[in-house]
Parts: sequence; C-alpha cells; structure tokens
Amino acid sequence: MKITSVDMTISAVRRSQFPTDNKPEYLLVGRSNVGKSSFINTIINRKNFARTSSNPGKTQTINFYLVNNEFYLVDAPGYGFANLSKERQKKFGLMMEDYLTNRKDLKNVFMLVDFRNKPTKDDIMMYNFLKHYKIPVTIIATKTDKIGITQHTKHRNQILNELDLVVGDDFIMFSNVTKQGKDEVMKKITRTM
Repeated sequence: MKITSVDMTISAVRRSQFPTDNKPEYLLVGRSNVGKSSFINTIINRKNFARTSSNPGKTQTINFYLVNNEFYLVDAPGYGFANLSKERQKKFGLMMEDYLTNRKDLKNVFMLVDFRNKPTKDDIMMYNFLKHYKIPVTIIATKTDKIGITQHTKHRNQILNELDLVVGDDFIMFSNVTKQGKDEVMKKITRTM
C-alpha cells in the first residue's frame, strides 16, 4: 500500500469527539517513551508528522490520523508514566476502557513494547485487558536496532514468555531506523481492512 495522504483529524478527550465515518481503526498502545510517534512516522513515511517528545506522557488525548482517506491510526496516551495526577490517570483509564470495549470500527491493536527490556507490569496488564475483551492484538517490539543480532532470539523469547502470547496474536520486530517490520504492519492493515 502506498501512503498518499495523512491528516491528523481529531484529538479526542471523550467519545462524542471520535470520528463517525466508520472507517477501520488501528489503535496504538504502549508505555510512554516506547516509540509510538516514531512508529507512526515510519508507517506513514513522514519525518515529524507525529511529534516525538523528550517529555514522556505528553500525549494526553486520543489522536486520530486519517491515512489515504481509508483508515485511522489511533494514538493513545502512553501508560505507566507516574508524573500524571491520580485523577488524570483515572480519567485516561476510563476513556481508554470506553474506547476499547465500545468501538465497533477497531480492527486491531498494535501494542508497542521496548525490545530491549522485559515487558513491564503495565504491559502485561494491558495485554491481559485486551485478551479479556477478545480484542485482536499485534505485539510490536520497537527499537530492535538497539540490540545485537545475536541477542534477538533471547529478547524475543523473553517478551513472548512474559506476555504469554495467545494463539492468533502476531509478533512483529520493528525499527524506525532500519524500517524492519514496516511491510509486515502494512500487510496486517491491508488484510484486516
């Protein structure tokens, strides 16, 4: 699929602001600083379309990126960042739960985890939440270029074992530097649209 157009159409804080055009949606979830903005920029072939921040936890809205006028990449606030007040964390949690459990246009969740580290408690909790609601998940292991090739199998197995991946869920190794995994992600989107 060739990306010809991208628009950041909506930054939503409540359900009434979500798009109503019934286009397929692909949600990105992951810890703050896992590389969601870099993932989006790599997928859409743009350098700084989705802003990367040196301050983790900066995205505090659900951002809908309309791609080729065909589908949305949906960027959720990063989880696991303690700098937010308990009230804001709760508000985000409720907004995300509402989106995940009620959104009919949601086709797949791309759950980003840092390839260099074991999944955190928050990663495991998110994956179990998605499985509880039977939402299809693709695990995207980011920053694979930061680990030597001889260590890839060890790190891959560590993530798969910690998350206890369900049959049917995919695992893609991804790097915004080498573009590893980009084609697999695009094929996943094309297959499920």
